[in-house]
Formats: sequence, C-alpha cells, structure tokens
Amino acid sequence: MTDESSSPAEPVTGAAATGDTPVSPAKPRRRLRLLLSVAAVVLVFDIITKVLAVRLLTPGQPVSIIGDTVTWTLVRNSGAAFSMATGYTWVLTLVATGVVFGIIWMGRRLVSPWWALGLGMILGGALGNLVDRFFRSPGPLRGHVVDFLSIGWWPVFNVADPAVVGGAILLVALSLFGFDFDTVGRRQPTGAEDEVGRRQPTGAEDEVGRRQPTGAEDEVGRRQPDPEPGEG
Repeated sequence: MTDESSSPAEPVTGAAATGDTPVSPAKPRRRLRLLLSVAAVVLVFDIITKVLAVRLLTPGQPVSIIGDTVTWTLVRNSGAAFSMATGYTWVLTLVATGVVFGIIWMGRRLVSPWWALGLGMILGGALGNLVDRFFRSPGPLRGHVVDFLSIGWWPVFNVADPAVVGGAILLVALSLFGFDFDTVGRRQPTGAEDEVGRRQPTGAEDEVGRRQPTGAEDEVGRRQPDPEPGEG
C-alpha cells in the first residue's frame, strides 16, 4: 500500500504560487470603473476651469490672488506640463495619446485601488491637455494648452498638470513600497521563498540547502553498490 505522506506534493499554481490572495474576476472591473471615474472628474474640472479662464482673463494681465506670489495669469502653452518642451507640440500630442491607450489597456487588469487612483489622475490630466491639443488653435495636434495659475517662480499651469504629476508620484511610491497594480496589497513572497525572499529548501534538501542522499546513497552521499547477481 502506498504511503500518501511520502508521495510528491503537487505543484502549486495560480494565486497561491505567487503568494497573493485570489482575486475575484469582478474586482478588475470595479477598479477600472474607479480609474475612469477619477479620470472623468479631473477631465471635467480641467475643461471647466480652462473655459472660465479664457472667458474671464486677459492674456498679459495677471489678476492677484495673494499679492504677486499667486496670480491668475492666462497663457497659451505649446509645451508639456509646466511649459516644458515647447516647440514639440505634435510629438507631445502623440506621446499623450499613447499614454491614454496604455492606461486603458492596463486598467483591465487592475486590482489595487491606489493604482486605479493614480492612473485615473494621469489619464484625466492627459485627456484634459489632449482636448486642447486637438481642438484649440493653431490646429489639431498643434493646439496650445490653456494655463492660468501662477505660483511664485513656478511656471504657469492648469488643473491637468498637477493631476498628471501627482498621479505619477503616487505610482512611483506604490512601486517602491511593493504595491503592484495586479495585487490587493503589498507583494508577498512566494511559497518557495521565505520572508526575505530566499528560496526554501526542497524535500531533497536539508535546512541549509544541501541535497539529501537518495535511497541508493548512504548518509554521506556515496552511492551504494548495486546488488550482486543472485542476491536479494
């Protein structure tokens, strides 16, 4: 009769193999909805504030909020966030379009709500500036982004700019602390690793990783001689 305790263990697959909690199929859909909701809030707020800035502000005439340190200042920006990379408008437009499609593709696999928040902020900000790139003068792919808020020496910006930067900072922090976009919490060591990531010895190894002798080997690892003919 076979001893079940000595039979080889079956390989562990799926979530257990990676040390993660099994994820419900509905969770990525909820995270995608969260991502799109955050992006929609940022996008709507960005569009409304830009429309108001264009209607109420005059270019070259700052309106004081806190002395000369914080002002409403209407400018048209052909560059990236905070007026960087001016003169490469069409390239920035194509890059932002690629970012949008990449975030939407990644959103289908999201499990972490914090990643959904960060990606939603980036998506909303990117879409907000893309609206200007496509629909404002001087024309599609070359449109200038409306910026209206000036704080001290910092370049004039809009709502979309800090949303993109803030979302990127959040994602970097999550990655540094071990929070992956496809896990609920911090990445756990797998079943073959201990708490500090070292590989655990298998059944054929002892506690310090040395291979245990098989049935055809003695205790010091020398192979036992085969039985002579007629023996046994």
